[in-house]
Amino acid sequence: MGKTAFIFPGQGAQYVGMGKEFFEQFEDSREYFDKASEILGFDMTKLCFEENDDINQTEYTQVAILTVCAAILAQVNKTQIKPDVCAGLSLGEYVALYESNVLSYEDALITLRKRGILMQESVPDGKGSMSAVIGMEAQKIDEICSSVDGIVSVANYNCPGQIVITGETKAVEEASGRLKEAGARRVIPLKVSGPFHSKMLTGAGEELKKVLDTVKINTPSVPYVANVNASYVDSDSEIAALLTQQISSPVKFMQSVEKMIEDGVDTFIEIGPGKTLSSFVKKINRDVNVINIQTPQDLEKLGGLQC
Repeated sequence: MGKTAFIFPGQGAQYVGMGKEFFEQFEDSREYFDKASEILGFDMTKLCFEENDDINQTEYTQVAILTVCAAILAQVNKTQIKPDVCAGLSLGEYVALYESNVLSYEDALITLRKRGILMQESVPDGKGSMSAVIGMEAQKIDEICSSVDGIVSVANYNCPGQIVITGETKAVEEASGRLKEAGARRVIPLKVSGPFHSKMLTGAGEELKKVLDTVKINTPSVPYVANVNASYVDSDSEIAALLTQQISSPVKFMQSVEKMIEDGVDTFIEIGPGKTLSSFVKKINRDVNVINIQTPQDLEKLGGLQC
């Protein structure tokens, strides 16, 4: 058997009811929800389990997904399956840092809460947007974005044929029209609260750096692959700088998966709500083994890996 990677989802994976079965069935998973409520000052169970609008606001979404992932990890980590490397998409990188013992759960919550608020407030409503581009090569998308006046660039390299662009609303609209004319199969505006991973959030990154300076960043116990450069990180010295850049830089998820496969990873275990990353990985390489864990029943999928 080759190497195993734990991967963690980003914003967009959230849904009402996520993590509820883990909360109900496992006392130690329940403790992660209780701890989050205590630290953050609002009821995490209501946010995750009851119908509400806040769950889709980034200042709440980010900590909600971290909480659910940590509650699931409490059970996954009891099995014999251990990661050789961790990675996440955008906010999922912070879950990877938690699993790699770089950040404590408390520090990860505090940092993500502030990160979410900074991202929410850094750009006035309507001034920035994002769109998913389907069916076009990344290089062509980069070229077209570069030809547009204003701020527009790639936000996420998700998988072949699915790239997300971000920036000023008018520039994103202009780029979207040019991308369709150039042969993109579809360009889909995304329902997001800001132009995430664009240079419009550079100031938010600078403010986030101040937060990161107050938390303890440990040497990774398990290597992780950073979003910014799709490279392995095994030292604590560069982590704060990478996270500061990440908020306003493209997320190189596709390149990260390719790097891990190149390094011998043949099993990817997506831990958290949804199956988005599992879908991306399969589109990047059909030959690898992909498992997603979002309910207690899914834990049974790990049994075959332990033999």
